[in-house]
Amino acid sequence: MRRKTKLIHGGISGDPHTGAVSVPIYQVSTYKQEGVGGHKGYEYSRTGNPTRHALEQLIKDLEEGYAGFAFGSGMAAITAVMMLLNSGDHVILTDDVYGGTYRVMTKVLNRLGIESTFVDTSDLTNIEKNMKPNTKAIYIETPTNPLLKITDIQETAELAKKHGLLTIVDNTFSTPYWQTPIALGADIVVHSATKYLGGHSDVVAGLVVVNSEQLAKDLHFIQNSTGAILGPHDSWLLMRGMKTLGIRMEEHEQNTRKIVEFLVNHPAVKKVYYPGLETHPNHEIAKKQARGFGGMVSFDVGSAEKADRLLNSVKYFTLAESLGAVESLISLPAKMTHASIPKERREELGITDGLVRISVGLEDVEDLIEDLTQALNG
Repeated sequence: MRRKTKLIHGGISGDPHTGAVSVPIYQVSTYKQEGVGGHKGYEYSRTGNPTRHALEQLIKDLEEGYAGFAFGSGMAAITAVMMLLNSGDHVILTDDVYGGTYRVMTKVLNRLGIESTFVDTSDLTNIEKNMKPNTKAIYIETPTNPLLKITDIQETAELAKKHGLLTIVDNTFSTPYWQTPIALGADIVVHSATKYLGGHSDVVAGLVVVNSEQLAKDLHFIQNSTGAILGPHDSWLLMRGMKTLGIRMEEHEQNTRKIVEFLVNHPAVKKVYYPGLETHPNHEIAKKQARGFGGMVSFDVGSAEKADRLLNSVKYFTLAESLGAVESLISLPAKMTHASIPKERREELGITDGLVRISVGLEDVEDLIEDLTQALNG
């Protein structure tokens, strides 16, 4: 089954009881049992819900894994995955991860004894030299947020297996339409499904896919024990959004390529970050492991004042947190998505006060370019 077909027919398709084409919303908390333990596969909706299960089967099929899990947010998904570890364990993470990931590792999970080290994983030597005897996992974003760095998933997974470590990949930016990390050797894939998978700025959700029966058992135990599940209505909304993921991702990319070309040639733009550019340091790796380069672009206009002027001048780009929706969004990572990272750390990474991140939507690309033109020239 090819990717676009799998988006429509993957997982559980329709309702065999009524013939409904869409999976029903099972807005239910508990289920009748014929006798003690004699249920029909569901007993309580924290443990399992038919609508959520259909979504979990769909993401499992799309990511080519063993089992899928749906959570109340991307951060709930990431936190649940980190709960697979024990106190005293150590994780190596990509240095410019999403600010929420940095925050939960350095302000919450560290209090439970889970250690973390942030390194530039686009250079594998940084991973190996930061391994400790208690290192248990490597967590990578690729492309990263917001600098669009690329890490070689296959080589990272091979290195992890050599040392008996888990490989965890945040696949939010690429989605399984462009990139399937489990097929490249990853053990766990996480998504902020709020973004491209939902695609319409109307649902907050997180998804995880694992590659083995044991990881599935362990993560289900955590999901059921801690309870950060996705509700049935949000599960249904997410499945509806995912049906059009393929055509959306292709259109996002077509628009983005034209906008990147415009930005590269504009005198007010100092630097453009996009893995589709041949000048990107890991462009060839991106070409090798992904089928597309995505709809996220970051560019530096040189100062906070110029960035603020740009953000205040655009008409079609909505100033907002989040990304991956049908509408184009614009943000200033240093003051928004990555504000939880200390300023000195941001500057060290290259997340300057003049760095602007855009999520290119599905509007007419000429309107978007005209909007950026007047904002940059103003």
